[in-house]
Amino acid sequence: MQPGTEELTRLTPVPPGEVRVARALLSVSDKTGIVEFARGLAALGIEIVSTGGTARDLAQAGVGVRPVSALTGFPEIMDGRVKTLHPKLHAGLLARRDDAGHLQAAADHDVEFVDLVCVNLYPFERTAGQRGVADWEVIENIDIGGPAMIRAAAKNAQFVAPVVSPESYDAVLAELRESDRRLSLPTRESLAAEAFSYTARYDSAIARWFQEKREDFPALMVRAFEKVLELPYGENPHQRAAYYAQVGTRTHVLSMVAQLGGKPLSFNNLLDLDSARQLLSEFQIPSCVIVKHNNPCGVAVGRDLLEAYERAFACDPVSAFGGVICLNRRVSRELAELLVEQFIEVLFARGYDDDALEVLAAKPNLRILDDRERRSPNMIEPSLRQVVGGMLAQDRDFGLEERDEMQVVSERRPTEAEWSELLFAWKVAKHVRSNAIVVARDLATVGIGAGQMSRVDSVRLALEKARVEVTGGVMASDAFFPFADGPEIAIEAGIEAIIQPGGSVRDPEVVAAVDAAGAAMVFTSRRHFRH
Repeated sequence: MQPGTEELTRLTPVPPGEVRVARALLSVSDKTGIVEFARGLAALGIEIVSTGGTARDLAQAGVGVRPVSALTGFPEIMDGRVKTLHPKLHAGLLARRDDAGHLQAAADHDVEFVDLVCVNLYPFERTAGQRGVADWEVIENIDIGGPAMIRAAAKNAQFVAPVVSPESYDAVLAELRESDRRLSLPTRESLAAEAFSYTARYDSAIARWFQEKREDFPALMVRAFEKVLELPYGENPHQRAAYYAQVGTRTHVLSMVAQLGGKPLSFNNLLDLDSARQLLSEFQIPSCVIVKHNNPCGVAVGRDLLEAYERAFACDPVSAFGGVICLNRRVSRELAELLVEQFIEVLFARGYDDDALEVLAAKPNLRILDDRERRSPNMIEPSLRQVVGGMLAQDRDFGLEERDEMQVVSERRPTEAEWSELLFAWKVAKHVRSNAIVVARDLATVGIGAGQMSRVDSVRLALEKARVEVTGGVMASDAFFPFADGPEIAIEAGIEAIIQPGGSVRDPEVVAAVDAAGAAMVFTSRRHFRH
């Protein structure tokens, strides 16, 4: 079709949604499916206008292409930085086809209408995420003309169709074929919503890249989230739910995780999995973490994974019923045979032997997750929590105090064995809901008190939960003891060493009670609340 053959017929106003697509502009970085899409458009008699590399690819594939410079009368310059930023093109995108004044202005200035824009943008996110990439290279991948065209087409979606996703090509072509080169208003509105979401995501990634270079908590925090999963329901069956991953983040709770069996993951499964994975990351040797209702109910390390699981499960078998179990090693058949004896909601591990999967298959509802993620999360990224009408942001509570940063405040110093137990319990306490008390022995939790309004009640709960003798064990508290009663109850039960942040006005009284009992106490000087 020669340029301009349909232009004269367009001086008559056309209602929204009744525009027949006569000209399409194609300019994409992601070339997936673009040749087939262009061929489909051309077969309908639609003129193809294109730019740069897209034009070359289409021409090489035998698709007739008109360069955008022929439409604008202006060449591509400055290494392609300026090629579509031209009044003639944007007037052709923004003209209302039901407005006689717009139509007359187009005729007066020889503006040719563009009825469909197929654009995706320079790969900014991919480039910015590369290791060692130079700032200038990231900046060169900030698209200017592309977002301008997408937004213009989306703003004028009653008359122009914005197409930004290769996944949309087939559906758009099918409707054009069925409707004499027309697209319905609902289709146009859907394409416009997708287009504005696409450019918002793109701009949020750029803003985030600049903000992270200079500000920890910017005046305007811009983030985009992409849906990963539809969830069966939320915390309760009457609540709808979905899981979204933050765009541009290095890892997320399901990144590089393969589900090998079981029912779909639920909202509560993901909350518990996130907590369990964060706690599991504290340990390098074979370890098991069992989480129920967003709190650990059993944690242990062992000479191998089987031992770690057995000791973690022994901490609180009742609470472990229907829990999330996370393991940092490969699951063997022997371990799988133990696991299927229990009711488990989610099993998460770094691989499974083939015969272990055969055993686990006996539990068809068990959600089996294979952790294939080897990248580390970006812990500099702030922790966000939504509240009504707003968001709370804070630094992530990552890392723990080293032993040489801690202070022994009791007369008796912990033995080396006690130090190991204290540091283990301290790691776990950081991941327990406050007020958090962890009782441990032999590098396994034996009692956990979580979420109590009173710290002394958390101590009592942790001791009540203990199914074994706690004599010779240790205790960790995520924050200071306001009174001596908590340590006194623990020591009376057999606890011989305690680790806590310190900082109470009654610290001298607490330490005096510990000394009177001949126990040991360590101050970390940093608390780890988890509300």
